[in-house]
Amino acid sequence: MAMTKAEPGKTRIGWIGTGVMGRWMCQHVMAKGYKAAVYNRSKEKAQPLLSEGASWADTPLQVAQNSDVVFAIVGFPKDVREVFLGPKGALTGSKPGTILVDMTTSEPSLAREIYEAAKAKGAASVDAPVSGGDVGAKNAALSIMVGGDKEAVEAIRPLLECMGKTIIHQGGPGAGQHTKMVNQVLIASNMVGVCEALLYGYNAGLDLKTVLQSVGVGAAGSWSLNNLGPRIIDRNFEPGFFVEHFIKDMGIALEEAKKMGLVMPGLALANQLYLAVQAQGYGRKGTHALMLALEHMAKILR
Repeated sequence: MAMTKAEPGKTRIGWIGTGVMGRWMCQHVMAKGYKAAVYNRSKEKAQPLLSEGASWADTPLQVAQNSDVVFAIVGFPKDVREVFLGPKGALTGSKPGTILVDMTTSEPSLAREIYEAAKAKGAASVDAPVSGGDVGAKNAALSIMVGGDKEAVEAIRPLLECMGKTIIHQGGPGAGQHTKMVNQVLIASNMVGVCEALLYGYNAGLDLKTVLQSVGVGAAGSWSLNNLGPRIIDRNFEPGFFVEHFIKDMGIALEEAKKMGLVMPGLALANQLYLAVQAQGYGRKGTHALMLALEHMAKILR
C-alpha cells in the first residue's frame, strides 16, 4: 500500500496517553508544526498540550476520526487493546490509509493482532516502543524500536524523528516489541547491580557522589547508574518509569522466554525483587525504588 510521508502542516496526528512520557513526545511533534488531537483518561493531564493548541477528543475513536496517524502510549496490554481494538477504539474510527502507532511496551502477539485487524480495514499498524525514560522523552532523545511494514515505518519516520535520536526498523509486526523485551531484560539485572552497589558504598561509609564520578565513566558505567544513581543518592524516587509498568514488562519477557524454551534466572530474580518493591507500596515509584526494598531487607533505616 502506497503511503504519504508525514509532513508538517499536512499530516494530522492523534495522541492517546499524555502521561509522564506521552505528554513530552506529543509536544515535540507539535513543536515541529503538526496539528494534534489528544485523548487521555484524565483530561487534566492533557492540559499542557491543550494549552499548546492541541484539540481534545472524548474517545480514541474520535482521535482517529480526526487524524492521519494515531499514536498511543498507555500502561498495560489491556489498555492497548482497549484504545486500539475496543468499541470506542482508534481502529473503529480509522479510515483506509490511517496509520496506528503503539509506543507502549506491550505484547508482541498483541502487536501482530492489531496489525492484522488494521490491515483488514485498509489501515496500517506499527509497534514502536521506546527506551530512555522521562529524561529521553523530555529531551527528544529516545531510542525507538520499530516493527511493521517498511512503507508504514518510512511514512511516519519524520514524526518519530521529532521524539527520538535512534530510530531503527527491527522487522515485521511485533519485532519492535521483541526488541524492547531485550532492552528490559538488560535493564532488569543492571538495576539490581546499581542498587546493590550503591547500598554497599553507603554501608562502607563512602561519599556516593564521588563514587559515581569514579565508577560512572569506567567499565561499570551504564545509563541507569549515571541517570538514576544521582536520584537514588538524593532520595528522589519519583518515576521516570513506574515500578508497576516494569513488572508488567518483565512478565511479558518471562512469558515470551517460556514460549521459546529459554531459562532466564537473572530476569526471574529481578522480577521477584520488584514484586517485593510493589508489595511494600512503591508500585507507582520509579524503577530505582528497588533501593527501598533492598534497604528494607538489610534493615537499613534512612
